[in-house]
Amino acid sequence: MSDAIFVESTKRLKKVVPLMMKHRVATTPMNYALWYSYVGNDNPQLTSELDDLLLSYPVLPPIQAQTLYRSFVADEVESGTWQMRESVEAMLIELGQSINDTHSDASKFQSSIDKTFSNLHRVEDEGWSIEEVMGLIRELDGDSKAIRNSAQFFSSSLDKAKEEIQSLKDQLKQSQKLALYDSLTGLLNRHSFDTELTALLKSDNKGLCLILADIDHFKKFNDEYGHLLGDQVLKSVGRRLLDATRDGSMAFRFGGEEFAILIPKSGLRQARQYAETLRKLIDKLTLRDKRTTKLIDHINASFGVSEFKKGDSLTSFIARADDFLYKAKAQGRNRVMPL
Repeated sequence: MSDAIFVESTKRLKKVVPLMMKHRVATTPMNYALWYSYVGNDNPQLTSELDDLLLSYPVLPPIQAQTLYRSFVADEVESGTWQMRESVEAMLIELGQSINDTHSDASKFQSSIDKTFSNLHRVEDEGWSIEEVMGLIRELDGDSKAIRNSAQFFSSSLDKAKEEIQSLKDQLKQSQKLALYDSLTGLLNRHSFDTELTALLKSDNKGLCLILADIDHFKKFNDEYGHLLGDQVLKSVGRRLLDATRDGSMAFRFGGEEFAILIPKSGLRQARQYAETLRKLIDKLTLRDKRTTKLIDHINASFGVSEFKKGDSLTSFIARADDFLYKAKAQGRNRVMPL
């Protein structure tokens, strides 16, 4: 490392650590890399997006930090993928060595067998003594034990490989579960919502609001037009919500045909107005059924809004929004509650 690079690195680190402490950012390698790039202004877009987040949140949301890291800092191959690849490579190397060892031992045993059969002919032809014959048998017994031990070791290696393969499958399943985004709509998923909301409730949560939205009569789309159109409805609604995010708000697919929007530093009145804007955007949606070419223009959603109150838990905060969503459905749908 040249002196200039060392000086620049030291200068950055002197800025990084106080900033991370100020914003209560966990001291993980990922966060160090993100903030190191930020203070050096390596990517103006990263700097701009992080600045916007810091204006909206007193503590940088962990999911948002991961998203920025993946977008601007991380290599194309994620560390988790590398770890799984290294595990597979290590397992294959070990299996390969076991196969080579067993093959070598089997070759030696075959040579020993051939030699033994050759000597058996000599026993009769040359009139070997009983001691010489017993020596031949002991030699054959020793070689057979060696190949038996080698086969047992190889079998044990295969059993271990089976366990490692199952572990890798479990890791892959877990990594898919913990992925940040919903694959259908492109919105952040339920795991991201839970992670983000938990972090927000631990920080300055004054003015934090939650909007829950549910597509009205969604089952009807699936029943009348098929699941492909149902998926298209979900995608289109998700795109409207994503395009309308602003001032630090985040949109999530909450589950099924239900969506969630978190809004920091807001208030119930502003959040309700925002929900009304979203309702109108969805109400204007039109899709065409590719099978019948029929235009579908009766897409709408109901909304429930809640503002975080002192003493709220994660469950009570969500339950209040869900209760208002239920009331919106009960009063005719395609509306925002509370009034």
